[in-house]
Amino acid sequence: MAKYYDIDDIITEEEIVSVMFQKAASGVGIDPSSETDFIEAGSKVELPFWLARELQLRQAVSVNVPSCFNQKTRLEIQADSAYVDLRSRCPFFYEFGCKIAPIVADRTIGFLLLSAFQSRYKEVLTKAHSSAFAAGSKFWTILTKEEINLYETAQSAMASFKKWRMGGPMFQIASVLRRKRKSNE
Repeated sequence: MAKYYDIDDIITEEEIVSVMFQKAASGVGIDPSSETDFIEAGSKVELPFWLARELQLRQAVSVNVPSCFNQKTRLEIQADSAYVDLRSRCPFFYEFGCKIAPIVADRTIGFLLLSAFQSRYKEVLTKAHSSAFAAGSKFWTILTKEEINLYETAQSAMASFKKWRMGGPMFQIASVLRRKRKSNE
């Protein structure tokens, strides 16, 4: 509920996942081209994550591992994660992974997220702190939204550090203290 108004969280939960119905359901209307609103047990359907999670909590469906966490992605991350295009697989790769990990039967997603973030973290910060790196390069296009936020924060911190180091004010006076007090005359 803390992220109720967070647009990034809303977009993350709109990610499509594949589910298999454990129970028959009627009146669902998931497929508009279908003549009936009935889904048989064992049917595979693609649903937004927010709906799949709610149905899984009610034990109506089982959620399959999303394609962005498949074996091919895992092998690419193990080989050289710094240059894997995670954005094309899922723009909010880490956040979605944290949300899907407790729901699917695959318990290795957490380790995948950790290893991917650890290996990409250094590369993101190195590029953010080097002034020769242009934001329009190919590296920028493969970053997830979380990594872009990290990159921008690192650039801002480096700019503030350089400003301070080059003789910026050592201490800043709070705006409240700058105001003159009224005299009591």
